[in-house]
Amino acid sequence: MSVFPKFSLRPEVEEYLQATFKNDELVSAVGPLEVERKYEHLLNNLSHPPAFTTVRVNTHLASVEHVRSLLSEEICKQYKGFSIPILQHPELSDVLLIPIIGPRKDLQELTNQVIVGAQCGNAVLRGAHVYVPGIISTSNFMKAGDVVSVYSDIEGKCKRGAKEFLGTKVFLGNGISEVRRNDIFNSNGPLKGLGVKMIEPIYLSPSFDNVLSSYIFLQNLPSSVVSYVLNPQPGERILDMCAAPGGKTTHLATLMRDEGEVIAMDKTADKVKKIRQNAALLKLNCIKVFCCDSTKALASDQREFEQEGPPFLRESFDRILLDAPCSGMGQRPNMAYSWSLKEVASYQPLQRKLFRVAVQLLKPGGILVYSTCTITLSENEEQVAWALQTFPCLQLQSQEPHVGGEGMMGAGLSPEQLKQLQRFDPSDAVLQGMDFNSLQGFRYEDLIKLANKDCIGFFIAKFIKVQ
Repeated sequence: MSVFPKFSLRPEVEEYLQATFKNDELVSAVGPLEVERKYEHLLNNLSHPPAFTTVRVNTHLASVEHVRSLLSEEICKQYKGFSIPILQHPELSDVLLIPIIGPRKDLQELTNQVIVGAQCGNAVLRGAHVYVPGIISTSNFMKAGDVVSVYSDIEGKCKRGAKEFLGTKVFLGNGISEVRRNDIFNSNGPLKGLGVKMIEPIYLSPSFDNVLSSYIFLQNLPSSVVSYVLNPQPGERILDMCAAPGGKTTHLATLMRDEGEVIAMDKTADKVKKIRQNAALLKLNCIKVFCCDSTKALASDQREFEQEGPPFLRESFDRILLDAPCSGMGQRPNMAYSWSLKEVASYQPLQRKLFRVAVQLLKPGGILVYSTCTITLSENEEQVAWALQTFPCLQLQSQEPHVGGEGMMGAGLSPEQLKQLQRFDPSDAVLQGMDFNSLQGFRYEDLIKLANKDCIGFFIAKFIKVQ
């Protein structure tokens, strides 16, 4: 079932992505019809939100069962008494899964409308309310207290302040306006705060605005898997090279029981501030955050070396996470991808530059995990093939837990190597509308299988440095 247009791209990027998912090695193995089916499913699924909201419990401060109970009470309030299961993932003990209800077909579209930007719209589809900075246009004379229909301008063509928009827009549900139109577009300075409180979203997902903020962290399922795969141990020194906003950083620190040292780096000051805020909110003390371009994190000689922060000496870390900057094509929901092919292709060289630094900073016997939130072959399996050829000291390792699929053919890796990789491709997920009644008919095991499969697009590779 598809209620949104399929994931759309610029023609040259569409051609590039087709070459990835219809490469000769893959076509030869499974046949052109199966390749085409999976590719079309992928484009349809990317425009829809995942079937579950995933939250990670901060076990440093509270038990999973305690937080699960608090969450159940909160969601019952938000859903006006309707009960929905909160599932504990069997292989990720601190991860809770909340089924998303929808798409809902019984909602009436209203004449009083609010148009939001695509990024804001994507957040609404995953449970957020509409904040004023995300509003591009409203109907004329909209007042606080009006019931409005909210739409996403997925192509970015609506002019700010327009009183009517006849371009391509996608219905997201209904809400209550918290502000007047004049307050949004005629104020002296930028207006902040809540703009529309969603009361009938097309996908019913809990809102986590100011909800259990010290106890839970909203984190996509594959992102939680990454920290388990790296498997940090208490007392070790860990490096998170591209750490913002700090979800994986704080997870690593929690898994280490806040014992040891997690060095988190990002090159943008505002993002570094966000990491620090998240570490403080979750009350984790072993995290040290630095504003640094990780391509420059390696000291060229002893004179550059500072004990506290970068640049660091060679072989300084027991484990390194390189959650690399990427083209981001795996993020869901996303109905329109505006980047050019030049922008997409720019990430592979950057990732390799970061990888070279990571290998040198890793101790012999240390573990390096490379991950992205994109679906391209060039940023994932091709990077693994390049790393194994470029660095004889690296060996590919199997991953635990392994809840995604195996790697994709096309980069020349062996079947054994592909099985050691972990690729989350939402190309086989069934676009199945869930409502309160049908949810009761699912078994726990089936819901977990759906959650594992119906994720954002993500990739994980694990290496050990043998000399």
